[in-house]
Amino acid sequence: MRNLGLIIPLLLAIFGLPAVAVSESIKVREKLAEAAISSEEKQIQILESLIESGDPFIAKVLIAWRRGELFLIEHEGSTIPVLLENADSKEPVKAFALKNGKVLNGKSGKKLTFVPSQQKAAETTRNLRAQIKKTTDLLAILNPNPKLRAEAAFKLGSQGKPEYLTALKNRETVEDNPKVLKKIKEGMAISQLRIGDEKQRIQAAVNLGELRCIASLDSLERIIREQEKLTKGEKNIDLIRETSKAIKIIEVHKDWVNKGQTVFRGINYGAVLLIVSLGLAITFGLMGIINMAHGEMIAVGGYSAYLMQKWMTGFFGPEALQWYFLLAIPFAFLAAATVGLLVERSVIRFLYRRPLESLLATWGVSMILQQCFRLYFGAANVQVNSPDWLIGSVSVGDMSFNYNRLFVIAFAAVIVLGTGLLMSKTSLGLSIRAVMQNRDMAASMGIRTSRIRMVTFAFGSGLAGLAGCFLSQIDNVGPEVGSKYIIDSFMVVVTGGVGNLLGTITAALGIGTADRMLEAWSDSPVVGKVLVLSAIIIFLQARPGGLFAANSRSLD
Repeated sequence: MRNLGLIIPLLLAIFGLPAVAVSESIKVREKLAEAAISSEEKQIQILESLIESGDPFIAKVLIAWRRGELFLIEHEGSTIPVLLENADSKEPVKAFALKNGKVLNGKSGKKLTFVPSQQKAAETTRNLRAQIKKTTDLLAILNPNPKLRAEAAFKLGSQGKPEYLTALKNRETVEDNPKVLKKIKEGMAISQLRIGDEKQRIQAAVNLGELRCIASLDSLERIIREQEKLTKGEKNIDLIRETSKAIKIIEVHKDWVNKGQTVFRGINYGAVLLIVSLGLAITFGLMGIINMAHGEMIAVGGYSAYLMQKWMTGFFGPEALQWYFLLAIPFAFLAAATVGLLVERSVIRFLYRRPLESLLATWGVSMILQQCFRLYFGAANVQVNSPDWLIGSVSVGDMSFNYNRLFVIAFAAVIVLGTGLLMSKTSLGLSIRAVMQNRDMAASMGIRTSRIRMVTFAFGSGLAGLAGCFLSQIDNVGPEVGSKYIIDSFMVVVTGGVGNLLGTITAALGIGTADRMLEAWSDSPVVGKVLVLSAIIIFLQARPGGLFAANSRSLD
């Protein structure tokens, strides 16, 4: 019995019951329980005294209180504040005493259950609701999570309340996280811009410019608009000058941030193109096959990720969402490689050295596969969820980089390295390069060209499947998901030089980055695409063989 107080919170955590049922601070619980049954004046005093504790549990309880999810239950002759296991449930649920976090039991020791809709919620008055909001706001800048603390600091400053400005000043003296400290300073400047005297407002504008606070642009522009409405004698010339100067500084900074984000999106798009184009470059360079069904291999990879998610969550439950994607990656490669192998054995092997017929035949295969996708999965896009470790972003200054896009870029680098090692360090790679250089000579040397073609085509299709698997994390998965990448992939292959790995890498990253930058510059995806295509046409007029032309008599 002595360890019961430790066992119950542990069991609650293991079985996934609400976090509000567990708290490390008994004193905080006792004060909250006292506040729930006290008079309004006493309640406000208690809430004010709790701010200094910084316990995140306080905010959870106060939010539940404000929502009407803190209940008062008559138990053994006294009123007990409780939090129910599920306040939205229509069925009886367990109750956790606010004072100690323990499950409420009857005299016999049996756990009591209550229907939430039949219980009396702790009441709130207008003054109490205001104090609850104030308390939760001020507790937020004490949150252990630096990201949440930074967001709360700027939010407090944006409200322009004197008591919040004082809290930010106090927090500034003890904060040791540089990112949070920057947000605190921004919040203080925003607050002073709204409620300070003329001298403080001028200094606030200067500070915001020095901090390059993009989020303050609206507030600074509002100051300019307000000053423009005043008569000439009422205008504060110094305030207008410093505010205008701050706006210019911030807009220049914002422009550079946008350019950095655009380059990142371009590199990400280039990484996807690179994975798609690698297989296409090898098969096109090896066999001279114009494979219009390559885009459908991307769709196979995307649907493979969807199926793995469906199977794993069906078998293991929602917890499988955290690791199913690790299995989806090899599965997508094998599924797409298998489909590619079947296509090569049934169609492609009869069309070697016949590029026009191969184009028409693979276009037909593309249409067939798309209809198969529609029949099995439906015409609508399917939802592929991301694991928690791929959700979120990392910030560098004011630039934000999504984890899922960083993952695609990193994995593209791994695939390129693996493909390079395969081509240069293995007997299979040697055979592939021999067949690419001269098919007939390679055959005369004992290389089984038919098997090499089959394996290479399957490998190229598998790479497209990997691209589809990664695309499922940043794009929709549907029957035509690969169609919008196939043309760009052929552009990459031709521009880089048919069958050249280095050329494919350079062209993919170059075209991807140029596409996104021109799209941002023209403010139109269509205009951006037209400009990229035009540039490629002009480039190929000067270098028909691409960046790195292949040296091969068999390709002449």
